[in-house]
Amino acid sequence: MDWTKKNVLITGGTGSFGKKFVEVMLQEYHPARLVVYSRDELKQHEMRAAGYDHPSLRYFLGDVRDLERLRRAFHGIDIVVHAAALKQVPACEYNPMEAIKTNILGSSNVIDAALDMGVERVVALSTDKAVNPVNLYGATKLAAEKLFIQSNAYAGGRRTRFCCVRYGNVVGSRGSVVPIFLRQRQNGRLTVTDERMTRFWIALEQGVRFVIRCAEQMHGGEVFVPKIPSTNVMDLARVVAPEAEIEVIGIRPGEKLHEVLVSEDEARTTVEMEDMFVVQPAEAFWFGRDWENAGQRLPDGYRYASNNNPMWLSADQIREMIAALESGTEME
Repeated sequence: MDWTKKNVLITGGTGSFGKKFVEVMLQEYHPARLVVYSRDELKQHEMRAAGYDHPSLRYFLGDVRDLERLRRAFHGIDIVVHAAALKQVPACEYNPMEAIKTNILGSSNVIDAALDMGVERVVALSTDKAVNPVNLYGATKLAAEKLFIQSNAYAGGRRTRFCCVRYGNVVGSRGSVVPIFLRQRQNGRLTVTDERMTRFWIALEQGVRFVIRCAEQMHGGEVFVPKIPSTNVMDLARVVAPEAEIEVIGIRPGEKLHEVLVSEDEARTTVEMEDMFVVQPAEAFWFGRDWENAGQRLPDGYRYASNNNPMWLSADQIREMIAALESGTEME
């Protein structure tokens, strides 16, 4: 795909992912037009002041809850990356309708605007918390996934196609445990909810490049899942602060011991590639089956979870990850 001939828009463009996406796009892919769509004028101003400025770059104020504003923003757009979301688990639990308005109804608006304005490709960002969700955030992201995948059926004769990218915790993003540990290290005491807890990890730039690749390879109807390493929370804590006291405070409401990226039920329609899984839609047989013979089928009962993952971060790899974060290469 020739990105230099494409007009690209990213919702939530002032967030952790959005800023890295803009950086990579401007430095390497040079789209004809790159639109940052977000609702916070201050963050847009700070982003421009930080050097995110280019003749092809546009800053567009708007909320994904506003369908008419999305239609205006999507005029002439070829590719949309939908990264806007409320994602803080406690905040979503305390403000459930706000999470639903942004994560579900906002996603519905993105879909409608893309269909109405003839957007070619839409890639929506999802999370491992959408698989067998135990909190409202995960439930809203599961609903958003379903909306994006099934909306390929609405395209009819239009060119618009939708897919999702689902991955785990992003190192250094807002809400990540790593920056929390780094702050707690100054006090000599780290808090861990459960010693057995495991998580998937992905670097911010790795996530951005995976999304770009999926935008290039998508047919419509897929959920793309990268193969990424796991780590145990205690290993992470000991690398961040070897001398610190570790206090186990108990698992929080809406928190899992282990996260899942491909469930047993999804495995039946999932194809395994060299470095990713492609989950095909179980509910529809008229779209989304283009990957059927592209890779290996998964065995019955297969489950891609953070505790049965064959890939684990070593202590040295965790140190490299922390060093990159502290140096600012993985920060917003």
